[in-house]
Amino acid sequence: MNLLSLLAGTLLSQSSLDSVSGKTGLSSKQIKKLVLLALPILIKYMTKNASSGDGALSLLSALSQHKNNSSMDLQLKDADEDDGARIIGHILGKKEGKVTQDLSAQTGLDEKMIRKVLAIMAPGIMSGVSSAASAASASQAAPAGSSANPFSSLLTGSGIFGSLLGGGKPAPSNSGANMLDKDGDGKIDGTELISLLLSASKK
Repeated sequence: MNLLSLLAGTLLSQSSLDSVSGKTGLSSKQIKKLVLLALPILIKYMTKNASSGDGALSLLSALSQHKNNSSMDLQLKDADEDDGARIIGHILGKKEGKVTQDLSAQTGLDEKMIRKVLAIMAPGIMSGVSSAASAASASQAAPAGSSANPFSSLLTGSGIFGSLLGGGKPAPSNSGANMLDKDGDGKIDGTELISLLLSASKK
């Protein structure tokens, strides 16, 4: 299971959808459609930003400030939207307006609402990437013969991904998360992003 699917699994849980719905008035269906469209884009831009040494170090610094092991639904409920808006601005840069327009055209939501939902999601996404990078780093440092899955520790325990899909059970076919597992592009599924972060952390 890749980073993108892990994040989607938590963001698309009914409790997470309810948290965003409560802050925006949008339906679960509207939020789910936006998440499925926006999450791969955000991962792709984060990967692009991390492809330079300075960019990776900057992202590592930002991730260190967004460690949060609370469940995703609570993070969304308590999200600092001003902080989230700044995060989205850093991730998308000059393309923020274009991305927002495209998402608006694809979802039928106005751009102001798109920006609000992204701002709510952003801190949780950052904490999720931080958790995944930490788990991958710990996996690399583990003795030979131990689990090769860098995300295995995220699917057990009480961390942000701890209760994901019932502790690692396959995603329900109607959750939408499985749709994100079919793309082999490392820039989209998050594998390249984690690799870049691990390399930067060793410098």
